[in-house]
Amino acid sequence: MRLRVLALAATIVCSYAGLLAVLAAPVRPQQLAGKNSTASSAESQIKQLLAAQADAWNRGDIDSFMTSYWKADETAFVGATGMARGWQAVLERYHRAYPNREAMGHLTFSNIEVHQECANSAFVIGQYHLQREKDHPSGIFTLDLRKFGDGWRIVLDHTTAFSATQPAKP
Repeated sequence: MRLRVLALAATIVCSYAGLLAVLAAPVRPQQLAGKNSTASSAESQIKQLLAAQADAWNRGDIDSFMTSYWKADETAFVGATGMARGWQAVLERYHRAYPNREAMGHLTFSNIEVHQECANSAFVIGQYHLQREKDHPSGIFTLDLRKFGDGWRIVLDHTTAFSATQPAKP
């Protein structure tokens, strides 16, 4: 019974993700030709998205960092300080929390796992690390992504920092 519920839940998520992708972008000729992304292609695209995100962060460019997020009211960020709902609120949260390059530090990601649920839905589990002059915070994150006409976008980001006394275990 539990497997049936999980299978139904996955079907609903994938169907909803597919509907969002269809509604969010115009149909392009290559889409009509039936081109489908493979799982490895999706993983590669998502990892490229994260690499571009880290590059933007490390340039001190929060606005470019935010292009990885779905620009919609449904986008959400969940962290220790609470929840930010909507793309604009997430952008403002990042600007408040990281007002300058010193606060931003140098960002790296590690232990990235990409799990594609269907053609238009995936989630990522990973770790982040910030190198700053006075500290080196790190933590874990889970990202829920959807594929739209312009590519993969983060729709939900749940990030948790490790306590300074208990670093992550490999």
